Amino acid sequence: MRRLLPSPLLSAALFVLWLLLRQSLALDTLLWGVALAVGSVALTSSLRPGRVRLKRPLAALRLAGVVTLDVVRSNLAVARVVLGTPAARMGSGFVRVPLELQDPNGLAVLAMIVFAAPGNTWAELSLDRRVLLIHVLVPHDDAAFIATIKRRYEQPLREIFE
Repeated sequence: MRRLLPSPLLSAALFVLWLLLRQSLALDTLLWGVALAVGSVALTSSLRPGRVRLKRPLAALRLAGVVTLDVVRSNLAVARVVLGTPAARMGSGFVRVPLELQDPNGLAVLAMIVFAAPGNTWAELSLDRRVLLIHVLVPHDDAAFIATIKRRYEQPLREIFE
């Protein structure tokens, strides 16, 4: 059974998403939904990192609160730049962030956090997983930006996943 449904919750979510997108409960829609939900999860199971084991669930809740607050702040900062700064004066650039976090699940969550904050984009992870390249819309003091990423995101993710 585990081989057919390696991730039952993911299969169920894909099935529901399929039904919502198709907006139909016709037999062919249901059958295609089951086939896609079960088949896509089974075929991609080898691409996913190992099972997630949260070592500190309360740290995960605190991190969720920090990220929510940071996303709101980032939205406001980007809005000020876009609406208030002439295009010629808007600067952007890349920042290299050294990483200690090595857990694949933690790195995936870090990628989602970086993408969730407007103005930042995960650009590249070095092959040895030691350096993260982030594109920033709003120029920052690189050292302060790196310290913020490490303190607010990487350190809690290490507590949660490693």
